[in-house]
Amino acid sequence: MSVTDKLKEGGRQITAGGSAGLVEVCLMYPLDVIKTRLQLGQQDKGMMDCVVKTLKNEGIGGFYKGILPPILAETPKRATKFFTFEQYKIAFTHSEIPMPVTMSFAGLFSGLTEAIVICPFEVVKVRLQADRKSSVKEQRSTAAMAREIYKTEGFGTSGLYRGLGATLGRHGAWNMVYFGLYHSCKEIIPDAKQNPSANLIGRIALGFTAGSLASVFNIPFDVAKSRIQGPQPDPLSRKYSGTLQTISLVYKEEGFGALYKGLLPKVMRLGPGGAVMLIVYDEVYAWLKKNT
Repeated sequence: MSVTDKLKEGGRQITAGGSAGLVEVCLMYPLDVIKTRLQLGQQDKGMMDCVVKTLKNEGIGGFYKGILPPILAETPKRATKFFTFEQYKIAFTHSEIPMPVTMSFAGLFSGLTEAIVICPFEVVKVRLQADRKSSVKEQRSTAAMAREIYKTEGFGTSGLYRGLGATLGRHGAWNMVYFGLYHSCKEIIPDAKQNPSANLIGRIALGFTAGSLASVFNIPFDVAKSRIQGPQPDPLSRKYSGTLQTISLVYKEEGFGALYKGLLPKVMRLGPGGAVMLIVYDEVYAWLKKNT
């Protein structure tokens, strides 16, 4: 493959991945708000209680608090995910390595790379999502929140990169399961040319399953990330700092179930969201390959 062809191929992967991320976040974002609030432990009795309180106190706009960082980030985030997955897949492919292992390792490393790109956006998003006292119009802008965090806490792991370890764990674990399972089982899906309807249904089902199982697998890291990046119970001291320290503390104080807070909205988002991403990616990539 020539340099020009490699650049074209990389461009297709980046464009298709970015498109997949943008479509997924626009469709599924309200569930991310509910998930984060449940994980922060803000006195909600459950998912429906959180939905009712948000709607009653903040209106429909409350479900879209903090959406700008994900919109700004999803295109480079998912582009990074899918592009680096393809590169890591090539790097890990070896005749002596089973294909499921290759796909899982490629997914793991693409998730770790994605986490480094996304962490500052996640810190800003969680702070905005945690704010229940102001309406959408009254809430500080994304830029203002980012400036405040940078000014008061800095750029590193005490500021915009706070919770990097938990973010690495969340994205690494999710992508390892998601890509490993999807690409290992993709061959059982009926051929698109022979049975396009069955192929589409199969891809949706497999993407949903992969996204759901990946969410179950990685949610303790997600809970830790929300606790570390979100407001602390006592504003004058930091209760949650490191990933393992936070997981251990949540388990000790609240029990094993607390490590799975927000699982239902997370699965409701990333189950279908996982299917949406893969289908949009495949379709956009196929269109680009045919027309560019």
